[in-house]
Amino acid sequence: MKVVLQRAKNAEVIVDSEVKGKIDSGLVLLVGVTHDDTEKDADYLAEKIVNLRIFEDENEKMNLSLKDIAGSILSISQFTLYGDTKKGRRPNFMEAAKPDHAINMYEYFNNKLSHLGVHVETGVFGAMMDVTFTNDGPVTLILDSKM
Repeated sequence: MKVVLQRAKNAEVIVDSEVKGKIDSGLVLLVGVTHDDTEKDADYLAEKIVNLRIFEDENEKMNLSLKDIAGSILSISQFTLYGDTKKGRRPNFMEAAKPDHAINMYEYFNNKLSHLGVHVETGVFGAMMDVTFTNDGPVTLILDSKM
């Protein structure tokens, strides 16, 4: 699994002119799943994300986690994270998981985040989504369960 994590002051996702998910302070996650991802991959990333110390304390040092600030997550499925651009000019998405596996892993991942005590909002799997947010910092990290 791959996740692009962005610290956010606020965020929302709109599908067909309707707000499907909205958070205040927290994280926006773009979540990609590949064929051989398992619950172990999702568990690893969920634990890592919830406990990463990437929020500033009173001394402006990154010492606080999402749980420490009682932040929320907006999680967006993003198969294009597995786009291969090495050849040609059009990305190849052969490494992205098929929809049935991807949705199961995505839902498992979001449930794991919730069970770790974080409020999670989502978009709509497979839908065309408009995601807007205010990047805080900006702070952006790329996490990969296979590294």
